[in-house]
Amino acid sequence: MDATWGSALVFLLLAFIAAAGGIITNYILRVRAKQELESKYTTYECGEEPEGDAWIQFHPRYYVVALVFVVFDAEAAFLFPWALNIRELGSFAVIEMFVFLGVLFFGWLYAWKKGALRWQ
Repeated sequence: MDATWGSALVFLLLAFIAAAGGIITNYILRVRAKQELESKYTTYECGEEPEGDAWIQFHPRYYVVALVFVVFDAEAAFLFPWALNIRELGSFAVIEMFVFLGVLFFGWLYAWKKGALRWQ
């Protein structure tokens, strides 16, 4: 086995042991309630009695907005490192990034034409 892979496996094993040790320590040292209370399983609203149901429905438009945000946030995550290293990457990387931006632009155009970005 290569020394690099050996050290990676050792760190993976140590990370697993640390995570398992933390979970086991938490289980052993946790504070246990003397009795289960009914109020423990209710919704907490600033010390007041809850009004209404805790489960509410959100309009699907919020999910569309969140999805569009995630797509363009991922675009920024790819675009910033590319912009910092554009000189070292060469012309192929420039063409590749413009293809990537073109696909995103046409996706945005499609969503705009379908009315997904319009709040009604």
